[in-house]
Amino acid sequence: MVLYKIVLIIPTLNGGDRFQQLLESVSLQIIPLHRKIVIDSGSSDDTVILAKKFGFEVVSIHRNEFNHGLTRQRGVDMVPEADLVVFLTQDTILVDVLSISRLVACLADESIGAAYGRQLPHKGAMPLEEYARLCNYPSKSRVKSLADAEDLGIKTAFISNSFAAYRCSALAKIGGFPGDTILGEDMYVAGKMILAGWSVAYCAEAQVYHSHGYSLVQECKRYFDTGVFHVREAWLQKSFGQAEGQGLRYVVSELRYLWQHHHRLLILGALVRTAVKYLGYRLGRAEAKIPLGIKRQLSMHSRYWK
Repeated sequence: MVLYKIVLIIPTLNGGDRFQQLLESVSLQIIPLHRKIVIDSGSSDDTVILAKKFGFEVVSIHRNEFNHGLTRQRGVDMVPEADLVVFLTQDTILVDVLSISRLVACLADESIGAAYGRQLPHKGAMPLEEYARLCNYPSKSRVKSLADAEDLGIKTAFISNSFAAYRCSALAKIGGFPGDTILGEDMYVAGKMILAGWSVAYCAEAQVYHSHGYSLVQECKRYFDTGVFHVREAWLQKSFGQAEGQGLRYVVSELRYLWQHHHRLLILGALVRTAVKYLGYRLGRAEAKIPLGIKRQLSMHSRYWK
């Protein structure tokens, strides 16, 4: 394999209990990392102290400066010498010492602009979150290109910056991460890369632990933001397909999973959760008609609304 200069970047804000476990898992990786950078948005806990203890460079920004795309692009701009950048989120834990090695190995193929790894649920995750990981991160690897849009729809451009690697030259050619998206900066970049002729790899062998136990309110807010992203970046659905059809198939398969795995008491709650997600998503798509103050209340990223 070509010897790349690989830079690891982790945005942080109050990393919490799992952050030290993440840093420990990074320290065990066998692949050499050219630089390790934390971009911290004003943590009030020991996130910065821990990052420095584990050999990370720390860049501090004001909390109001954080933006999913802009902050990550700021990290990329700091390392013009890098060939590849790897992103993790603060609530992930690398599964083994080869996690990053396996991920960046995908980029030995010059036609691949980005790669993302498999996410496994944290220990103790609820069945609905377990299924979300299983559905979105299957056990079989694949490489996605524009030819897959007819089959995969908008999921052709699916990628997750919770554990992803990017070819810096490909990033530069599509203009880097966007500076004005509420979320979805990873899907934005993957979509631009695919339309420009690169492929995106999903590597099931490169694994992290990562899952969320969102409340109903948090789910509504997250899907509101997703709806905003889809309506403001309408080119994604025009290029790859609508999201609603994918969502319906997911709901049906989720209910089947709960039934088959004897979690039948959770089915009613799953239906309620689905309704809340759909409500949030439709509100997000209608955000142009909603007053600014209400959008701040509906959004998981209230600082985005200015």
